[in-house]
Amino acid sequence: MRLTTTTSFVALATACALFPAPAFAQATGDSDTITQGVETVVVTAQRRSENLQDVPLSVAIINDETLAAINAGGADVRGLSGRVPSLNIESSFGRTFPRFYIRGLGNTDFDLNASQPVSLIYDDVVLESPILKGFPAFDVDRVEVLRGPQGTLFGRNTPAGIVKFDTVKPGEGRNYAKASLGTYMTMNAEGAVGGKLSDTVSMRLSGLYQRRKDWIDNLDAPGKNNLEGYDDIALRGQIQFAPTDALTLRLVGQLRDYDGNARIFRANAIKQGSNDLIGVDGGAFERDEVRHDGINYQTLTNQNVALDAEYDAGAVTFFSISSYWHGKLASRGDIDGGFGSFFSDPNSGPGFIPFSAHTADNVPSLDQFTQEVRVASNNKTGLGYQAGVFYFTEKLDIESFDYVAPDSTTVNAIALQRQNSNALGIFGSLNYKFDNGLTLQAGARWNHDKRRMKASRPFDTRGFTGPPVPEKTATVKDSVLTWDASAIFALSEDVNVFARVAKGYRAPAIQGRLLFGSDLSIADSEKTMSYEAGLKSTLLDRKLRFNLTGYYFDTKDLQLTAVGGASNFTTLLNADHVRGHGLEAELEARPARGLTLTVGTSYNHTKIDSPGLGVSGCGAACTVLDPVLVPAAGFNPAIYGIDGNSLPQAPKWTISWTAGYEHPLGNGALYVFTDWYHRSKVDFFLYKSIEFSDDQLTEGGLRIGYKTDRFDIAAFGRNITNDESAVSGIDFNNLTAMVNEPRILGVEVGFKF
Repeated sequence: MRLTTTTSFVALATACALFPAPAFAQATGDSDTITQGVETVVVTAQRRSENLQDVPLSVAIINDETLAAINAGGADVRGLSGRVPSLNIESSFGRTFPRFYIRGLGNTDFDLNASQPVSLIYDDVVLESPILKGFPAFDVDRVEVLRGPQGTLFGRNTPAGIVKFDTVKPGEGRNYAKASLGTYMTMNAEGAVGGKLSDTVSMRLSGLYQRRKDWIDNLDAPGKNNLEGYDDIALRGQIQFAPTDALTLRLVGQLRDYDGNARIFRANAIKQGSNDLIGVDGGAFERDEVRHDGINYQTLTNQNVALDAEYDAGAVTFFSISSYWHGKLASRGDIDGGFGSFFSDPNSGPGFIPFSAHTADNVPSLDQFTQEVRVASNNKTGLGYQAGVFYFTEKLDIESFDYVAPDSTTVNAIALQRQNSNALGIFGSLNYKFDNGLTLQAGARWNHDKRRMKASRPFDTRGFTGPPVPEKTATVKDSVLTWDASAIFALSEDVNVFARVAKGYRAPAIQGRLLFGSDLSIADSEKTMSYEAGLKSTLLDRKLRFNLTGYYFDTKDLQLTAVGGASNFTTLLNADHVRGHGLEAELEARPARGLTLTVGTSYNHTKIDSPGLGVSGCGAACTVLDPVLVPAAGFNPAIYGIDGNSLPQAPKWTISWTAGYEHPLGNGALYVFTDWYHRSKVDFFLYKSIEFSDDQLTEGGLRIGYKTDRFDIAAFGRNITNDESAVSGIDFNNLTAMVNEPRILGVEVGFKF
């Protein structure tokens, strides 16, 4: 990590950090309308609307102001990383394939059928495929992060937690339009319009357009500014029909159309013997320079149609949620991250590149259908309950291509995959509220999962990988009962304590990417036992909210993915045990009129406990720190033991904070808002090495503006100190790095009506 900081930005950011932050009420010029105390936060973490302080689990929200600040700079969902404690998000595909981690649990697998232990829930629908999880967040009512196993009430494969998006529904929220323009012609335009069409029908139409011009100069291509541009469009249409007070039907249609570059890989951007970033000439790192000789493109389309039905029968409410998603992806990149190779071109570089690697991965078709039927009691006291049935089916086709040359469309090899997945869940939950302030809750879910894979390599002219591979098949299935039990007790009107124990589960997985291998790999089901306890408090006459959670988990047969390495193959593994413990603390303070401070921090400690478990080390010239289990012999790489290692992409410490001030002026208010995120060291792979790690990342944002009840105009900056940090790597060829987003400065204008 390297900071390039101008004096003016440091002074401005420091001044704003000392100014606690805007209260973000709807300012009208009357100082009495500016919120003086912390507001009640309503969440739906348990499939019903509740005060955050009354929910017996570790849940956090990403507020509207932070989400708006992130989107203004053109960020995708990766921009949410670290905005609440224990959440990390990264990607080796860029904007189309985010990988989520909660409390250190995640999956670094880059394959397009990769299973993840963190679920993304969009309007109560699980988005299972990696190419769906990047669907943009716009016109949302709330973003919640539920930490720890959530398998009782939500979807499937949630042993680490959930990132949950709830959109604004027809008849709710204001109409609005806003647009920003920033560095590199970064554009973000977002808006929504809707309302009642009649006494029984209402609608809402919302959309997002994000664009950035090419801004990275490929030194080995004609002209300047050749790479890293994109156009990203997402639309949502909703129509709601309420023929009676009891019945509501909502039809939703969504689409996304992305056209841009695949992830930019940077050959030998990591200095050997350290984890410092270096430039293409071996000097200072320059984010806007690369040397590439390969074709680069990425396109993605998603379409969704859903029908939600809700019927209030008095004592209970019945729900039905039907959703169909379709997706297509085409992605080709310069995998070796450089120009040429040592044995074919004396001018190759930067650094030593042993061979060229230019591949493409496509999803010609993804189809996901989910159906949930649920019943929930309507009473607010005494015994409450929920029960339902959930069905999931997915059909996924994947094509992988290895090309004969960087700029060629002729292939050396083709690999194909077809994966069919089905899941059934039957679930229920009970809660009872006693008069003494105690609420007890327990739930269970029976899960049945089945997955079938067909994979082959029908065409291969390379020789070194062997002959073509005929179709291979594998089937995995499992049935598991997951459950949770929790209690929350009111010590006083403003202080609650809670405890929760939960069993989580992730279905067995198959890996069939045969472009450089000949065998399918299988991972058994993983099962997590999680224990947590905490405190939720609102203090100082509602001027401060402070929540604290401590947790411990033990995951048996944790699914790991050995990615790349000297063998250049992706293999699924099961670790005997992975254990973790930590703390999560969140504070919001509004000590005076117009001032707001928020701080969130987490400590996450993870440890692999699996004696004898090993993976191949890097094929690049990196310094592996783990012990050798099996020495290298011939073409077989050395195997390094990973017992005792922490999980990859799992920083021990994260901290985020916001600060600002809002001052009434005329018919509105002047405001300043700054938000910051810091994480400690991460390792990129299962093995530990000096090079494939990053010591820390610190990014800050700043927004200064004037707003009324209808208008908002602001200047903003994202990554204002221009932090330059590696966030991931590729280890089979050279010391390849991927880096964080650049500094973006711009202006935004918004209008509500």
